[in-house]
Amino acid sequence: MTDCSIDLLSLSLPELEDVIVSLGEPKYRAKQIFDGMLRGVAPDGLTTLSKATKEKLAKHTVCFFPRIERKLVSAIDGTVKYLFGLSDGHCVEAVVMKYHHGNTICISSQVGCRMGCRFCASTIGGRVRNLSPSELLGQVIVAQRDTAERIGGIVMMGIGEPLDNYDNVIRFLRLVGDEHGINIGYRHISLSTCGLVDGIRRLSAENLPITLSISLHAADDETRSDIMPINRKWNIESLLRACRDWYAITGRRISFEYTLIRDKNDRPEDAERLAEVLNRALRTRTETMPIHVNLIPVNEVKESGFLHSDKAAVSRFAAILEKRGIRATVRRTLGADINASCGQLRRAHEAEQA
Repeated sequence: MTDCSIDLLSLSLPELEDVIVSLGEPKYRAKQIFDGMLRGVAPDGLTTLSKATKEKLAKHTVCFFPRIERKLVSAIDGTVKYLFGLSDGHCVEAVVMKYHHGNTICISSQVGCRMGCRFCASTIGGRVRNLSPSELLGQVIVAQRDTAERIGGIVMMGIGEPLDNYDNVIRFLRLVGDEHGINIGYRHISLSTCGLVDGIRRLSAENLPITLSISLHAADDETRSDIMPINRKWNIESLLRACRDWYAITGRRISFEYTLIRDKNDRPEDAERLAEVLNRALRTRTETMPIHVNLIPVNEVKESGFLHSDKAAVSRFAAILEKRGIRATVRRTLGADINASCGQLRRAHEAEQA
């Protein structure tokens, strides 16, 4: 592999056809290679290709799938957590969640993260690098091959901030939604951001009918800036303005993620303030935006010192939002026996390798 090698898995079928023809191969070879990659088989493993063709591809192109370094399966609900090894030795995590309507995978978008959210294990150590489109797509392909079950939904809520890897994430979304590829419907794809306002505004113009999830986690700037440094650049007012504009442009609803931290943001007055802020910013006389808040008891990470809220506090918080006209749900915990929340498995692996 050289720096000028063409990354086959990052190409659409028409782009792959152009590459194959430029290498002096018949156009139909591209479809053979493309279909093989969607099954998780690199060109050198395809019996339909000659030795000469494989050698030519090896000289000018590269196709690498994430390796399964570790795999944990929940005895409670069948959730599968993967630690994927990348070509440079770094690792990321992905989680396959099984629902009655089908399987959804939560994938990572970066090795590490530079956003610095205090409750998150993924950001400890900062960002190492962005994932390529092929590394994003590879997580879906390898998990689908390993489970032998179709994955019908994607959540971009793993390690990293998707909008901090904007161009690669957009290419991935177009590849994964391509009718010639895995063909996962955009309405079954959710992208979560901690609040990169410029990225939200760019995304609204992409004509991708995905669901946008906003990691809000506080109703006032002081609290949010303390736990989420990104708020010092784009505060709650500017973030919610971008959300209102997103809805006006796309017509697509937004899910607001709110991690409940004991004695930090889970009090009744926090719920009242959150309802007031959301209603004031997103509902006007001329337009009423649907508001959904997904409540998430914080995952207890040793380095943060944060504790999750008790059940009574969670129920009380949800009831206050509902009373104020805001739909509130409490995220069901999946894979509790395998620490399915992102970041912890990667950190444990790095500690073992140190």
